[in-house]
Amino acid sequence: MIEDIITKIARRQFAGAVNFREGERPVVEAARSVGDRLLYVHVPFCEILCSYCSFNRVVFEENLCRRYFRALREEMTLYRRMGYDFQGLYVGGGTPTVLVDELEETLGLARGLFAIREISVETNPNHLTDDRLDRLARAGVNRLSVGVQSFDDGLLQAMGRYAKYGSGTWIADRLKHTQGVFDTLNVDMIFNFPGQSESSLRRDIDIVAEHGFDQVTWYPLMVSDSTRRTVTQTLGEVDFHREKVFYEIIRDRLLRDYSFSSAWCFSRRQSMIDEYIVDYPEYAGLGSGSIGYLQGRCYANTFDIEEYIRYIDKGELPLMASRTFGTGDLVFYDFMMGLFGGSLNPALISKRYGLKGLLFLWAAVVPFAAAGGVRFGGGRILSTRRGRYYWVVLMREFFTAVNNFRDYCKNRGEGFARG
Repeated sequence: MIEDIITKIARRQFAGAVNFREGERPVVEAARSVGDRLLYVHVPFCEILCSYCSFNRVVFEENLCRRYFRALREEMTLYRRMGYDFQGLYVGGGTPTVLVDELEETLGLARGLFAIREISVETNPNHLTDDRLDRLARAGVNRLSVGVQSFDDGLLQAMGRYAKYGSGTWIADRLKHTQGVFDTLNVDMIFNFPGQSESSLRRDIDIVAEHGFDQVTWYPLMVSDSTRRTVTQTLGEVDFHREKVFYEIIRDRLLRDYSFSSAWCFSRRQSMIDEYIVDYPEYAGLGSGSIGYLQGRCYANTFDIEEYIRYIDKGELPLMASRTFGTGDLVFYDFMMGLFGGSLNPALISKRYGLKGLLFLWAAVVPFAAAGGVRFGGGRILSTRRGRYYWVVLMREFFTAVNNFRDYCKNRGEGFARG
């Protein structure tokens, strides 16, 4: 019951938060302050398109991909000229390693322009080759995040991944071979697939635990409006009432060997995580369809790749839309991200937003405290064992809203005026 209420409230809250249809002139202002920021770089090319994925991605074409990487590098220089510096770099997709030579050059430029201290890159199991791994390690990658989803051959076949990425046994062997090449090897998994049984889930957990991978991020299946029909046709109807049971199975087993890095990320030691928005209060989004959050303003780049390249060639940021958040939205964002990571210091909210910010914060805290989702200790607000799942629900709905926004943009094309 509580989870259903949280879901309904979150859907309404996030649908409004990612509404960019207010005619605001899209802009990213020059840097006005220093502080930890992350550079997110989006590479939308994939060799195959998975039916359940709502991220901005297209089928790989080498010539277009090379032109795209060149534009990415130029976009980096635009941010440097605007006075921005970045300490973290996260490359997501898509499949960023489709052209590892271009990726290597792009990482090298980023390290030359900015004070990068940690780099995370996403990839797929078929790219865990010695040549690619060596080049990524030489390029300074600290963390490799591998999209696995499941080791169950039946599920892999239903998802269309078995033929491209191999059997669960083969994938586990490649991961074991990759372990130790980087500071952190993260295994991306998904739970609550239609057709996934408890026994199948437990086998997946056992494989992760027995191999001792550095980190595992176990997402709930997130179905956007555009993927719902395809997911139903290929995998079956999603039953969200199983989600909590599956999450508790994952949590209880992995906490024997791992610690929480976020509500759905489990690590053997401190490391970057896929949800970089937890550790970095601001981030620039580079690439087609990328979303950034700088100086209280959320913005999105054009989703049209050719349009993206044309704007970069003109020396302009390829902005499609932006929105400046009010204090209430900013406080709720910090509250959500902090507790998703495990804790939040109210003094930080007071420092950033003053007394008004604290009032918004306690308005958000009270219902979660009443539901047993948070507790207080050491001057901090802490998520409880029960509350961890509440934040899984919140973040599931947050990312679903972002995915629906992506769908809206792609359907409308360039439906937002640049002002």
